[in-house]
Amino acid sequence: MKTVADSVDVRVRRVYEDPRDDDGARVLVDRLWPRGVSKTRARLDEWLKEVAPSPELRTWYSHDPAKQAEFAERYRAELRVPGSAQSHALELLHAEARAGRLTLLTATRDPALSEAAVLAELLQEGKMEA
Repeated sequence: MKTVADSVDVRVRRVYEDPRDDDGARVLVDRLWPRGVSKTRARLDEWLKEVAPSPELRTWYSHDPAKQAEFAERYRAELRVPGSAQSHALELLHAEARAGRLTLLTATRDPALSEAAVLAELLQEGKMEA
């Protein structure tokens, strides 16, 4: 039997990279607009800033690789808050992922250390809850 996770194609890329024809839906998941990128150049289908980590969590994390595991755990906890803007935004991403290829975009220098990587993992797990 095919599960949701089997049918989900989620990619993580930097918003500074040139768009590709095979990106599918392009969704920026950063709370802040990336410097030096025009909306035309970004070719976004959506800017879902509500799914981004809270400003407090983002500031604490500061993309420190030593804090990545704890960041992912704290971020998942934020996404689990019932009725929150973040949990609603995660539901929207789940729907996008089920509809076809989804590329999560971030301005982070190392996308593997970003909230986009945590989101991609959640979507690939096929869980509605974080």
